[in-house]
Amino acid sequence: MSNGVRFQALPNIPEITCGDNLSAIIGTALAEAGLTLTETSIVVVAQKIVSKAEGRLVDLTSVCPSPRAQELAKITGKDPRMVELVLSESSAVLRAVPGVMIVRHRLGYVMANAGIDQSNLPGNEQSHQALLLPLNPSASARELHTGLAVGHGLGPGIIISDSFGRPWRNGAVNIALASAGIPALIDQRNGQDRHGRVLQHTLVAFADAVAAGAGLVMGEAGEGTPVALVDGLRPTAPLVDATALLRPAESDLFQ
Repeated sequence: MSNGVRFQALPNIPEITCGDNLSAIIGTALAEAGLTLTETSIVVVAQKIVSKAEGRLVDLTSVCPSPRAQELAKITGKDPRMVELVLSESSAVLRAVPGVMIVRHRLGYVMANAGIDQSNLPGNEQSHQALLLPLNPSASARELHTGLAVGHGLGPGIIISDSFGRPWRNGAVNIALASAGIPALIDQRNGQDRHGRVLQHTLVAFADAVAAGAGLVMGEAGEGTPVALVDGLRPTAPLVDATALLRPAESDLFQ
């Protein structure tokens, strides 16, 4: 796939606010860092700045918890207003125990708290604000792909990433919420291994693997580097976006 891969956090990304043009901001940061896009470039963008640019910030003082939210808040120990937001973004609650609320998000992700977050929000010391996922992350990824193509002559691969926990494993890693311009899932079934054996089950979560690698240079706390440039990876496989990574509910054994 490649003889060498480089993951580099992009410096000088400012605090993002509602209405900001992320393509232009990333393009400026690339230029200031002396970086150029190539035919193997993939730009990994943290979901949080996409949500900020799209105005997905909610003031909790405006949220009125429903009876269901109040019931789940007692079970989980969470703020009833946060629980109400989680319910509004979810199609099903899969698990609710003290400190934990696992849901199926309206877009199909199985995740904690519907991806709603309160960290790294300026002026949120009193925890009165919460940030939701983008309304349509796939459309957001396509917009970034097109926007960077306009400014640079070619559209880099785009991954919008978020940190997820995993069944049977402690800790969180970055995964691809959405993608554009890359094969997010590579189907190697019916190919052969080194010894000629036909592969029967090999599906490579390419976008998740790239997002996880980018997460190492982007950081998970207060680093302030929500964009990474990845070079050296552009597999020759059919383009498919990150919705292909979602396991259908009927075959989800971890619920």
